[in-house]
Amino acid sequence: MDKRVAVVTGANRGLGYEVSRQLASRGVRVLLCCRDAAKAEAAAERIRYENGDALAFSLDVTDAVSIAALARQIEDNFGAADILVNNAGILIDPEGSRVLDSSFDTYRQTLDVNLFGPLRLCLALVAGMRENGFGRVVNFSSGLGQLSEMGAGTPAYRISKAALNALTRTLAAELTGANVLVNALCPGWVRTDMGGPQAARSIEQGADTAVWLATLPDGGPSGGFFRDRKSIAW
Repeated sequence: MDKRVAVVTGANRGLGYEVSRQLASRGVRVLLCCRDAAKAEAAAERIRYENGDALAFSLDVTDAVSIAALARQIEDNFGAADILVNNAGILIDPEGSRVLDSSFDTYRQTLDVNLFGPLRLCLALVAGMRENGFGRVVNFSSGLGQLSEMGAGTPAYRISKAALNALTRTLAAELTGANVLVNALCPGWVRTDMGGPQAARSIEQGADTAVWLATLPDGGPSGGFFRDRKSIAW
């Protein structure tokens, strides 16, 4: 994977940072993206201190202008991205929330980040992957988005992740034969700011499957949903 170019969103901390760090340790040039330019640069500097190839980009996944600017910089400097890790996400459902009690704005904000953010980035970057005959798209989903185990609570988050899974399947099918592999994963309950300190998994464990999917060899799986590198039900 030497000098493949990876775009990782929400990369200044937590799972996004750990995925970036692990990819850089494998010789990938990583573009760490988050809304705060200073935080992105600080994260990239930590990776460079470990001799990784890391660059910082200010990116708002809800802003088409911001994404277009990133795409232009990638085209001008690298030609195209090789790897896209859609990690940025939010969970803003109030505790104990239910479908009929949740505000429409909660749904709107959640879908804008968790679904439309990845979609915007795919629209901006995947065509270049297809032209180059190589791409890996990794979507951070959740077990809460599994239709097979769908239940009550956190409705906006659940709906957004189920929709992200649908995007994963659809895009993977449309790219069959292009050597652009598109997959989703559930990292499990991880000790991040979102998961909380009581979560069962370390950040390193949560990032492992994403790094595996980002570095799949040609002919690897596409259109799958994974946890611990194993296929799980949609």
